[in-house]
Amino acid sequence: MSATPTSREQRILEIIDTARSKPRRFRDNQVTLAHGAGGKATRTLIEGLLVPAFSPPDGGTLRALADAGSIAVGGTRLAMTTDSFVVKPLRFPGGSIGELAVNGTVNDLAVSGARPLALSVSLILEEGLESEVLRAEVEAIAQAARAAGVEIVAGDTKVVERGAADGMYICTSGIGALDVRAALAPDSLKPADQVLVSGPVGEHGTAIMLARDQFDLDAEVESDTCSLWPAVDALLDAAGEELHCIRDATRGGAASVLNELARASRVSITVREAAVPISPVVHAAAELLGIDPMYLANEGRLIACVAPQAAARALEALRSVPGCERSAAIGEVRREPPGMVLVETSFGGRRVMDELVGDPLPRIC
Repeated sequence: MSATPTSREQRILEIIDTARSKPRRFRDNQVTLAHGAGGKATRTLIEGLLVPAFSPPDGGTLRALADAGSIAVGGTRLAMTTDSFVVKPLRFPGGSIGELAVNGTVNDLAVSGARPLALSVSLILEEGLESEVLRAEVEAIAQAARAAGVEIVAGDTKVVERGAADGMYICTSGIGALDVRAALAPDSLKPADQVLVSGPVGEHGTAIMLARDQFDLDAEVESDTCSLWPAVDALLDAAGEELHCIRDATRGGAASVLNELARASRVSITVREAAVPISPVVHAAAELLGIDPMYLANEGRLIACVAPQAAARALEALRSVPGCERSAAIGEVRREPPGMVLVETSFGGRRVMDELVGDPLPRIC
């Protein structure tokens, strides 16, 4: 595409926008792995079935499709979220299902502008699971909770028949106190906002892929799983109300997050391909997989949209946080075409970055 869309290009963009703006309806005959991948099928399941069923007639919190919902308790506003983890294998370079369960829930609170406070943990164990594996994951949960500064205050344990759970699954719920500095919302993006990413993308998805020995790739890469609250705290200090939105780029990767934000705010987001930090190993793995690294999952990376006047200090603050030294400004919010994410390629052209279709790597979290 040229820098200024031709009339034909503009017409194509309008057709895509019209199709994507129609209400989602869940019409599939069966649930597939794609429904858990974080892309189009997941959004259809959520928006076309779950949200309408669970929301009150006047709208309700779920319709915001945020990482956490909020409730008022006395004079305090709390954020609440829940998640489940079915990653395969249970342990992988840089982490395990136990660590992932804590960080994933903590991060949903953090990117909603809430300081994480407490978690509940529910374990679904398979008959025959080795006790040493269970002990290792319990300790991983405990260590991750201590590192994130949260207390585990409730839990549950169930055991299912042999062959029914791939060892173990974990469900977690979390609560946090909404920070007074935060005024975050997915529909608050404005033209000229700068898009920041807190580090190289796609490392978690690549670590899982290599742990499964799916490709003959002799390389080392570790999952980026970690608590994002220190990064969010630094951003809030640096930008305050000029920080418009934060999302963690998990299933579906950074591309899915950017598409969600563009649609929610009815803006366009332009990504500079050359500015996106990607490690050589991830780039090579993505080529073997045949997908853009922007669609690979992360478990310790955030996308932040910040007003242009605050972007430089926000980026400096991010880079001061351990693990976020390679944070980068990767794009900009624009007015047209609304609801679309465009990529300025390294070759000087442009292309549409759509939502993820299918499931290139199931069971990554």
